[in-house]
Amino acid sequence: MHGNPASPDIKSADIGQNVHEVQRRIARAATKAGRSPADLTVIGVTKTVDPLLIQQAFQAGIRHFGESRIQEAKDKMAQLSVLQPRPTWHMVGHLQTNKVKTAIELFDVIHSVDSIRLAEAISEHAQQAIPILIQVNVSGEASKYGFPPNKVRSTIEQASHLPHLEIKGLMTIAPYTDNPEDIRPIFRQLRMLRDSLGLEHLSMGMTDDFEVAIEEGATMVRIGRAIFGERED
Repeated sequence: MHGNPASPDIKSADIGQNVHEVQRRIARAATKAGRSPADLTVIGVTKTVDPLLIQQAFQAGIRHFGESRIQEAKDKMAQLSVLQPRPTWHMVGHLQTNKVKTAIELFDVIHSVDSIRLAEAISEHAQQAIPILIQVNVSGEASKYGFPPNKVRSTIEQASHLPHLEIKGLMTIAPYTDNPEDIRPIFRQLRMLRDSLGLEHLSMGMTDDFEVAIEEGATMVRIGRAIFGERED
């Protein structure tokens, strides 16, 4: 298992404990915000994670998983096809247009629609409705993909005319910070934008900041390290 999975020495018992701890923290954050934990979807982010560990997370109750690399996801999904009920798979990484055809065969939801060209490619290749989220670069970081907030409304208007797309909500990746409170305004801005557009979902919050994201209205949190331990990129 050398050089492949996240934290290859992590024990299956740790995965179960990690999942329960994440669920406890989610429940606490939701309650603090006057929300029901049942309204939150935990997406276990499994980039570089060994399928055996993913299976352990599934057994501990995780039913949604996120991947960001097409070939890696394809290989894992084949190995995990025995899981019942079938997990929901989310594409959470940058998606190149030349990989769209494979992506829509593999994934149930695409979180990272960051250009009209990509939306058009998904629409063109889809045979049925594909749930998508529009990625928003709230912080304006040059290293991040996504639309600037002031372009989101016009983008959704354009994309809404494309067949086979179900625009379910917005997604963002917040800047890394030692203090999650520093990025509360980013999550709040995305929630306000989502509300103004009348959309359902907010995919925001990761291991370092998911509690603040939940307090600010996240409906989906994408959690890797808190479940699977440290990983190799």
